[in-house]
Amino acid sequence: MESLTYSSSFLCTTNPLLSSHCSQSNTTALKSLTSTSTSTKPKMTTNVNMNIIVKPSSSSVRPDPWSLSDGNHPDRPKPKSKNPKKPLSDDNARRIIKAKANYLSALRRNQGPQAHTPKWIKRTPEQMVSYLQDDRNGHLYGRHVVAAIKHVRALSEKAEGQYDMRTVMASFVGKLSFREMCVVLKEQRGWRQVRDLFSWMKLQLSYRPSVIVYTIVLRVYGQVGKIKLAEQTFLEMLESGCEPDEVACGTMLCTYARWGRHKAMLAFYSAVQEREILLSVAVYNFMLSSLQKKSLHGKVIEIWRQMVDIGVVPNKFTYTVVICSLIKEGLHDEALKNFIELKNAGFVPEEATYSLLISLSTKSGKYNEALRLYEDMRSLGIVPSNYTCASLLTLYYKTEDYSKALSLFSEMERKKIAADEVIYGLLIRIYGKLGLYEDAQTAFTEMEQLGLLSDQKTYLAMTQVHLNSGNCEKALEVIELMKSRKNIWLSRFAYIVLLQCYVMKEDLSSAEVTFQALSKTGLPDAGSCNDMLNLYIRLDLIEKAKDFIAQIRRDRVDLDEELCGTVMRVYCKEGMLRDAEKFVEELGTNGLYQDSRFIQTISWAMYEHKEGKFLTFDQHDTVALGLVLSLYLADGNISETEKVLASLLEASSGLSIASQLIKNFIREGKQHTCYRFFQ
Repeated sequence: MESLTYSSSFLCTTNPLLSSHCSQSNTTALKSLTSTSTSTKPKMTTNVNMNIIVKPSSSSVRPDPWSLSDGNHPDRPKPKSKNPKKPLSDDNARRIIKAKANYLSALRRNQGPQAHTPKWIKRTPEQMVSYLQDDRNGHLYGRHVVAAIKHVRALSEKAEGQYDMRTVMASFVGKLSFREMCVVLKEQRGWRQVRDLFSWMKLQLSYRPSVIVYTIVLRVYGQVGKIKLAEQTFLEMLESGCEPDEVACGTMLCTYARWGRHKAMLAFYSAVQEREILLSVAVYNFMLSSLQKKSLHGKVIEIWRQMVDIGVVPNKFTYTVVICSLIKEGLHDEALKNFIELKNAGFVPEEATYSLLISLSTKSGKYNEALRLYEDMRSLGIVPSNYTCASLLTLYYKTEDYSKALSLFSEMERKKIAADEVIYGLLIRIYGKLGLYEDAQTAFTEMEQLGLLSDQKTYLAMTQVHLNSGNCEKALEVIELMKSRKNIWLSRFAYIVLLQCYVMKEDLSSAEVTFQALSKTGLPDAGSCNDMLNLYIRLDLIEKAKDFIAQIRRDRVDLDEELCGTVMRVYCKEGMLRDAEKFVEELGTNGLYQDSRFIQTISWAMYEHKEGKFLTFDQHDTVALGLVLSLYLADGNISETEKVLASLLEASSGLSIASQLIKNFIREGKQHTCYRFFQ
């Protein structure tokens, strides 16, 4: 028996589960497609269907169970349907076609001493005459079918409107059965030829509306993106009385997915769900992959959950796509759960799946889980990619396990895993942390020779290594090299690093210009403000320091503890008690500094000691106390100084705190303050 085959994978693998609502004419046409004669006395015929006689033998060879009954064997049981409560559409034609193909394929494969095949196959003389007349020796189709296929394909060389399909196919009228016309239609490559041939088919007497022929047309339209024509064809199929099955619906869904029509795809999918049509896993894979390519990870997860609820069994590709979307949405636990299901189902996860899970675990701070996944991947013999190695190096860098990081890099060299710019950048940072500045410079030079320098993060990493080594000149050279590249623009972080270079060099004019450029990108960060303020203090530009403090207070820059300490040092050095008190009062109203020992100590020294409140040992900050006491002494406010000291000495740890303050004064060279402190 010859069967119609589809080139699309899901069109030949899905099992139809719709009720049969087709017309009687449709049933007759489909039976003519799949019927095979079982008579032992065939007659002379011109039909392309060949009758094969199998000689009975002692071997237990069963007859072909996948043929439609002709009534001669009423006692032979019919093949059982997969779901008998829901009869298949087209009188079980699709299932019979598929099962017949599998049966014949098994017969062809099992050639050997234990082959379950007939001992001999014989054709009658009449059958051989018909076989030779149709030129079927070694060919899939008969001579007239092949001629029709070539005849229609040749029309692709002609432009629109240069031919009339009725004239072209005039010699084939009455010669092609409905099944053969479907074969000719299926073998076409151009959508115009499919459209015109289908219109001609509907004028023939042997044509019967069938979901199969409409599916062939839908598939061709979908491959070339003729979505409007596909939609019109689908509506025509409904109007002709053909109930769409899962193959036809899957074809439309894949068409929408292929060409990025996701809104239409989701709307059509909702209609399919209302009809309770069970789609194949291949169609779901097509939909999920298309949505993921457009970063619609939420829709991927939604369809995945619906797919699981209705009982569609996922395969390896399904799990891979869904786990990726779950990771992109930050659903770590659910992604890990599906990863375990993937392994329990007997599938070997792909390297990309491991890589995404390791990266997510690293970003989430679950370092042990990331390492466990890596060991699991190694046990399966999967070679890690650049991305996986970069995630592991990031993990080792965050945990300061530099020995393992260098060991991993050596392992990459042994396995010939090419290092990319991200990996080199991490390696440079690790060398900088270890103080291996020459090795960092060597790695940077190697990157430049390999042409891997394209991201400013790598330049800035090397710049920070030079800054940590105290070599601001080389740091500026790297910045200048970065600025010379046309495709690299200075980011906000680049201005911050450049400012650090000029502050270390004590180049005031360049530092001020850089700070202004940084301010144009938004409010300057506390670290950059602290660098500028320290530069003014080192250069003994107190007036500029005061103006700078006033400016950042007006701009409401978010101050950190280090910047607060620098501001207080300026106020203390200049004896600006009123400004200091106002500054501390403003800090007290800011909830961000409730857990800061520095701010709490200053607040206690200026206000709370008057109410008899004491600091516990783990709350005191000797630097803050020293600043407040220096401020009171510089202002000549001896009474407040004595009150602070009296309140401090009443505390249980007050004597030790006072001793630390004296040591700090001596270390800073403030012998005069220390003398007044003793008085």
